[in-house]
Amino acid sequence: MPPISGEWAKALAPEFKKPYYRKLFQTVAKEYQTHRIFPPGDDIFNAFHMTPLSQVKVVILGQDPYHGEGQAHGLCFSVRPDVEIPPSLVNIYKELEDDLGCYIPNNGYLEKWARQGVLLLNTVLTVRAHQANSHRGIGWEEFTDAAIRILAGEDRPMVFILWGKPAQAKKSMITNPDHLVLQSAHPSPLSAYRGFFGSRVFSRTNHYLESHGLEPIDWQIENR
Repeated sequence: MPPISGEWAKALAPEFKKPYYRKLFQTVAKEYQTHRIFPPGDDIFNAFHMTPLSQVKVVILGQDPYHGEGQAHGLCFSVRPDVEIPPSLVNIYKELEDDLGCYIPNNGYLEKWARQGVLLLNTVLTVRAHQANSHRGIGWEEFTDAAIRILAGEDRPMVFILWGKPAQAKKSMITNPDHLVLQSAHPSPLSAYRGFFGSRVFSRTNHYLESHGLEPIDWQIENR
């Protein structure tokens, strides 16, 4: 696994010394040697690389990476520009269109969000090809929980977007009453009609940021 650098490296340094992380590192290294694993090793920590700790304004929690060929690249819900847009992201774009009038783009590459302070963090950071949740329980959850606690401990305005039950299970870590927590059903086609559509999460996020003197997020992903 490539090292995390910059502000996140300093904040997460205590985790790297813990027994669970040493075991996680060894397990993941062996998995890459013996199976096809996504995302590529150099992309595992892209969410941290693209959104430094001091720049995080919004946190979107995913579960585990996409497990199809060429999809995962280290940002939850995102795929590279030449990859077909996955169904959950199609629904996110539909809600964005209804909420803020954004047009639906021809790609699913969300780097623009990450560069504006939207941490696109999966709770599990690797997966075996074509085996959803195959790396659940090997230690990633403890590591990403540590990142969530660090964020929750920041005494500055921040929005946590929790889609679906696994993400909502993290709500107990977010104890600062000044942080905004937005919850809804997951954007997956299986659940989007149970409260994701119509949740207006994007406009509510921007209203909160502006009310605290922060630049709103430009959610429009442009065509390529």
